[in-house]
Amino acid sequence: MELKVTTLEGKDAGSVQLSDAIFGLEPRADIIARCVQWQLNKRQAGTHKTQGRADVWRTGKKMYKQKGTGGARHGSARVPQFRGGGRAFGPVVRSHATDLPKKVRALALKHALSAKAKDGGLIVLDNAQVQDAKTKALVGHFSGLGLTNALIIDGAELHNGFAAAARNIPNIDVLPIQGINVYDILRRHKLVLTKAALDALEARFK
Repeated sequence: MELKVTTLEGKDAGSVQLSDAIFGLEPRADIIARCVQWQLNKRQAGTHKTQGRADVWRTGKKMYKQKGTGGARHGSARVPQFRGGGRAFGPVVRSHATDLPKKVRALALKHALSAKAKDGGLIVLDNAQVQDAKTKALVGHFSGLGLTNALIIDGAELHNGFAAAARNIPNIDVLPIQGINVYDILRRHKLVLTKAALDALEARFK
């Protein structure tokens, strides 16, 4: 698959040949969905907790005698049916993370990249560098390229000026190649890869 390379100013910078093994697959929604669910499960904090019967500080003395009151039989006041008692079956601190094999994760990333390429949402940049770290100037470059909602992936090292200028632009995410993931690819309309990012991807999946 051949794709045109452009610069931030919108000028033509040649073309690049994309690997069909990475960008030419027929996207499978089930594999992509498994990876997205794995990512969302993994990032859940799991710190929610309520006080159970054992956590409530109240006396354990029997409330009143067993017989002769005309009321129900009760023992501890810590039980859930009383005001101030513990909660029954409440949430506890735990990990929500699930397992997903590395090969499935790698395959899901390929399918997500292929889906963007198939839908025409893939753009290749010559590089992601700016002379002046000015957000206003970068917004002008993005509007010229038609980028209002995009994920930009650069090489192993981000250009400090570019990253600083893009930080305050809504719906624009900038990540190094190490941070590329299925969820962020799908949540943005456009995927922008630099030539350095393409080289790193091909080296990764070689």
